Amino acid sequence: MNITIVGPGAIGSLWAIKLLKAGHNVSLWSRSSETATDLSLDEQTSLSFSNNNIEKLSASDLVIVTVKAWQVKEATTPLLQYLDPDTILMFMHNGMGAVDEIATQIDAHPVVLATTTQAAFKPDRNSASHTGLGQTQLGAFNLQGQQCTFLVDVLEHALPTVNWNPEIKTALWTKLAINCAINPLTGLEQVKNGDLSEPRFSKTLAAIIEELTHVMQAEGISCSFDELETNVNKVIQATAKNNSSMKQDMFYQRKTEIDFITGHLIKTALKHQIEVPTNQKLFAMVKERENSWNHQD
Repeated sequence: MNITIVGPGAIGSLWAIKLLKAGHNVSLWSRSSETATDLSLDEQTSLSFSNNNIEKLSASDLVIVTVKAWQVKEATTPLLQYLDPDTILMFMHNGMGAVDEIATQIDAHPVVLATTTQAAFKPDRNSASHTGLGQTQLGAFNLQGQQCTFLVDVLEHALPTVNWNPEIKTALWTKLAINCAINPLTGLEQVKNGDLSEPRFSKTLAAIIEELTHVMQAEGISCSFDELETNVNKVIQATAKNNSSMKQDMFYQRKTEIDFITGHLIKTALKHQIEVPTNQKLFAMVKERENSWNHQD
């Protein structure tokens, strides 16, 4: 397939390299003005990718958007004029709500949502490390997206394990719940994920999960407090040594994805008239910290 990766950060670079090695024609689209980019994975030989090539973008069968949630709109909309209506758009990012913002503009395309627990890190512009094996779930965002189950084979061949999830909304909410529990706390406290298992965080985590359970149930997602808590604790243990993306963003004083993580939860809670004071407080604290920095990049 002809594939364009929009936003070759850590996850985007990982998929670009894996898909190229699996035999696909892969090009990149990024904020860089360079026409070619070399990427290496886990210190192996560098591979060369064309960057910001309109011809290759127009010829794409699949465009995978791997930018931050708050960049989805500005990264995607300028590209639509070059794409055939048959081009599949796949969005792979943390949080929820970003694709809804551009739903009417992309509705001519088959649209697929993806969530992955593959972990990657980019120590510098031209190299990436695959820091943790995980699984990737795909699901349809719109009617045309339902025809795209074959993408499981395409992605599975490049970087297993990949599954099609007809209930992708449940998978996204489960990931969102984990992000709501881990990201704001690790960002505000500047601690690693594993530190959240300390007793000083248990009360706050329980309150976050309690609020999430009510909102998810109101959204028609079958879940219980115990299930969610077990899930969150599992991820805290499994990623104990990791720095969350929000921790890193806040350390470097970069804009965070809080609007599309805890912000999405708060918006949904409001719709159902459910009180979420703990999440609201954490959201306000992260926003306050963001606003205190002089720059927003």
